[in-house]
Amino acid sequence: MKDKIAEKLFLFIAFSAILSLLLITFFIFQQGIPLITKIGLGNFFSTTWSPTKGQFGILSMIIGSLMVTTGALVVGVPFGLACAIFLAEFSSKAVQNTLKPILELLAGIPSVVYGFIGIVILVPFIRQNFGGPGFSVLAASIILGIMILPTIVSISYDSLLSVPNTYREGSYAVGATKWQTVTMLLLPAARSGIVAGIILGMGRAIGETMAVIMIAGNALKIPGSILDSVRTLTSTIALELGYAAGDHRAALFACGAFLFFIIIILNIIAIRVTGRK
Repeated sequence: MKDKIAEKLFLFIAFSAILSLLLITFFIFQQGIPLITKIGLGNFFSTTWSPTKGQFGILSMIIGSLMVTTGALVVGVPFGLACAIFLAEFSSKAVQNTLKPILELLAGIPSVVYGFIGIVILVPFIRQNFGGPGFSVLAASIILGIMILPTIVSISYDSLLSVPNTYREGSYAVGATKWQTVTMLLLPAARSGIVAGIILGMGRAIGETMAVIMIAGNALKIPGSILDSVRTLTSTIALELGYAAGDHRAALFACGAFLFFIIIILNIIAIRVTGRK
C-alpha cells in the first residue's frame, strides 16, 4: 500500500510539472500570437519599434540578442572547454576538488551582481581603451561569457570523465602524448556532451535579462560594431512590461513567444545531441 501511494504521489508531481509547463506555454502563445496575426509578419520582423505608433518591429532586438549571444560563446566556449580539459585530464584530485566547486559557485551569483561589476569595472575600461559609450555588445558578451562558464565547464568535464579509461590506455600504448590523446581521441569521443553543454550555455545567454539591461546600453538600433549599444529581446520585455497595455503588452508577449520558441529549439537540439552515441 505504501509503495502504491508513493507511486501515485510521484506520478502526480511529475504530471504537475508537465502541466505547469504546458500552461505557461499556452498562456504566452495565447497572448502573443494574435498580435502577430493582427500586424503581420512584415511589421513584426521590421526594424522599427514604436508602440505608440503601432509599430512593433523586433528585428533590431533579434540581431542584438544574436550578437550578444555569439559574443558570449566566443568568450565562454574556449575558456570553459580549456577549464574542463585541465580539470579532467591534467589536474590532480586535490585541484579538481578545489577548483570545480569554485567554478560552480559562479552559477549561484545573482545576475545583478555581474551587471554591477560590469558597470563599475568593465564599462569604464572599454570606454577608455576602445572608445564608444562602454555600454556595448562587447561588455555584455564578456559578462555573459563568464556567466555561462559553469554550464559549459560542468557538462564538458562530466563528458570527458565518462570516456572509458581503455581509450586513454590504448592511446598511450601506441606512443601518443597526453595532448595528442586529448585532442585526437578524448574530445571527439566526448563531442556530443560538449556540444550539448555549449547549446545549453547558449540558451542561458539568450535568456539572461538583468545583467544585459545594466551593461548593454539598451539602444533600439542595429549595432554597427561590438562597441555600439544594443537592446535584446529579454531587455525589452523587462523594461516595458510594467507600463505596457493593449497591443503594446501583446507585442511583448509576442517577443516572449518568439524567445520561447528559440529556447525550445535549442533544448531539443541539446537533447538530440546528448542522446547520440
